[in-house]
Amino acid sequence: MTGERVVAPGPGSVDGPALVGIVLVSHSARVAEAVADLARELAAGGTVAPVAAAGGTAVGGLGTSAERIVAAARAVDRGAGVALLADLGSSVLTVKALLMEDELPPGSWLLDAPFVEGAVAAVVTASTGAPPAEVAASAADAYTYRKT
Repeated sequence: MTGERVVAPGPGSVDGPALVGIVLVSHSARVAEAVADLARELAAGGTVAPVAAAGGTAVGGLGTSAERIVAAARAVDRGAGVALLADLGSSVLTVKALLMEDELPPGSWLLDAPFVEGAVAAVVTASTGAPPAEVAASAADAYTYRKT
């Protein structure tokens, strides 16, 4: 599927450490991919947590696809949890609905964080092998990043 690139071995793999997986949900496939690429590049220098971009609709338009989100979450699931970060509006609602309906891997949760800064913080923290609570705290802390 376009808009979904995963870097890391598959679920249950013994090729690497159990890391929290990250799914970036955006209305735009290009935005989701760009933020995923930025986060991967900034976390580079060692093992990088599995990251998938789930952006846009199945036909390439703007919107949110539950199927793309579920596929991305399953692709990054390594058994340590899956953190989902959504950009706005219906992407947040779609993730919440998937969580309520138990459509996502066990241990999945929605991060409350700004999309770009939160994604970078989550991926960098998850790449250290941090547990889900630390990944969530790091992403949420991105709300405090001041630019002035």
